[in-house]
Amino acid sequence: MTEEIVVETPGRGLHEITDRVGDVVQASGVSGGLCTVFVRHTSASLLIQENADPSARSDLERWLDRFVPDGTGWDHTHEGPDDMPSHIRAAVTATSLSIPVTDGRLGLGTWQGVYLWEHRHRAHARRVLVHLMGDA
Repeated sequence: MTEEIVVETPGRGLHEITDRVGDVVQASGVSGGLCTVFVRHTSASLLIQENADPSARSDLERWLDRFVPDGTGWDHTHEGPDDMPSHIRAAVTATSLSIPVTDGRLGLGTWQGVYLWEHRHRAHARRVLVHLMGDA
């Protein structure tokens, strides 16, 4: 089973989608198996990260801002100074995640959440595929 969810982002940052992915898993009827989450864009990525303390997210965002700054002489700038940096950010993170499904739920740890990491400054509607394989 595959379902697409659309994530409206207000701009750059980590946006939690754990509940939305979990809802797809529960609606699928899959009791055990594997959930693959895939973002259909080259300037956004996915991440499993702590979802209890927001400072973990802000620290990650600050680190990536220093690691891949905007407007540093890239050729690919058709959509602005964050164009090429957004592609590099997606290349060094992940565009898909594999998460076990157990007892009809995502097999995440206590403090883990699923995030879409928007790398562009402006708002976007990001398309994310949630694919499930397993036993009903």
